[in-house]
Amino acid sequence: MISDHWQTIKALPQIPLTGLFEKDANRVANLGLEQAGIYFDLSKTHLDERAIQAFEKLADEMGLSAKVEALLTGEPINISEGRAAEHSAERGTGNPASVDNAHMLHQRMKSLIDVIETGVLGDFTQIIHLGIGGSALGPKMLHQALKLGDEKYELAVVSNIDGAALEPVLERFTASKTLLVIASKTFTTAETLLNANAVLDWMREDGITDPLGQVVALTAAPDQAVEWGVDETRVLPFSESVGGRYSLWSSIGFSVALALGYEAFEDLLAGAAMMDQHFRDTSWAQNIPVLAAFADQYYTQVRGCETRAVFAYDERLGLLPDYLQQLEMESNGKSVTLDGEPLELQSSPIVWGGVGTDAQHAVFQLLHQGTHLVPVEFLAVIEPGDSLNPAHHNGLLLNCFAQGAALMAGKKSDDSDRNYPGDRPSMTLLLEDLEACSLGALLAFYEHRTFVNAVLLDINPFDQFGVELGKQMANALAADDGNQLDASTEELKKRAFGPRQ
Repeated sequence: MISDHWQTIKALPQIPLTGLFEKDANRVANLGLEQAGIYFDLSKTHLDERAIQAFEKLADEMGLSAKVEALLTGEPINISEGRAAEHSAERGTGNPASVDNAHMLHQRMKSLIDVIETGVLGDFTQIIHLGIGGSALGPKMLHQALKLGDEKYELAVVSNIDGAALEPVLERFTASKTLLVIASKTFTTAETLLNANAVLDWMREDGITDPLGQVVALTAAPDQAVEWGVDETRVLPFSESVGGRYSLWSSIGFSVALALGYEAFEDLLAGAAMMDQHFRDTSWAQNIPVLAAFADQYYTQVRGCETRAVFAYDERLGLLPDYLQQLEMESNGKSVTLDGEPLELQSSPIVWGGVGTDAQHAVFQLLHQGTHLVPVEFLAVIEPGDSLNPAHHNGLLLNCFAQGAALMAGKKSDDSDRNYPGDRPSMTLLLEDLEACSLGALLAFYEHRTFVNAVLLDINPFDQFGVELGKQMANALAADDGNQLDASTEELKKRAFGPRQ
């Protein structure tokens, strides 16, 4: 049953953003919060003191405090699968035994990196990282965000089963100088293992007599990796209680730690730990992930917003919208509550976005003048990621700030085609610099925000059974055992592969 607090929240007066600023001279100070080198500006959302207080009461009724503690102490909060969600233990916050185990596995990873650096295993200068979902998207996003261009190793992350994704990498790389990293939690992921076998075949064709000697496995099923053929000394395990989309903090981050240096990986963990501490110790009214979730729920449940747009005004963060799509939509795209009852509220909004300023010339028309109300999130970095004329970066930042101002203020015109209604919300996250520590804090912020949204909705964000059915049907189609699916699917299969023999 839906909490009565939702009725209170929905009954709050809907004051325009400009009115909220006029009403509260301290609005920017109250809703501009800093943590770990990031300034979070929530002042252009419709949150005000009354809304925050109403959401605080809802959070208390939903047991948010106890659930945060359960998450961060390693209790089995993933009730549908009967296990904990211990990604925070990877950065030092959690059950002491789990924290110790994570530290031990990190040291094992560091030791292997040290060995590789000596050249004992081969003269490697290139890395192919194979995975899918969280086993690939996290490392790929991290590498794109943090690489400086002078790294010793060239890293290619391939996830798609489409050969057009892998073949260009094989054409560019040299087999004898390539380290193959296979990332799969179960080490049974069909797409990843098919790609892995293709890389091994490429190595053999190039004269490598023992291609498995150039393989590192990242998995929560080490025995499965050994059975597949990877030497035990080059298997880097991680805990079964670390979910795939939360796994970049574990050995899944190995390729990035090797390519960028282990110190960068340690800084990433340290930044995330700072956000963990803030999330655990700060009152709701000043708690950044909690306030962001309050805003999310306000727009989804009260204003009926079905999407949320994320725009990175920094080319290095271009993969962040994709990363957040998986984190938020796989976590909170659910239709039943913790008790298995139908969810009467709206679940995760559709997360989408792109890179500024490109997106301004593609989708911002809808954001400013379309009929859909879309909360917008802007990300920008004060320190530039280039050494060109400062006009480039200054223009980038000014465009970012101007878009948020324009969405809020609008511009009235007697010409209906040139009328901007305004009162369109946004949040701006401004990083002092894009480095491993601040990026770690940023990603942990999004994880905790996703969790708070799940608590307010009374759903489990840590399972993902919705991804299984399509896989099962793909396997059934591949089996070609005479069992047919619907007529449309059978026709598509016949057109692609020819009639059954």
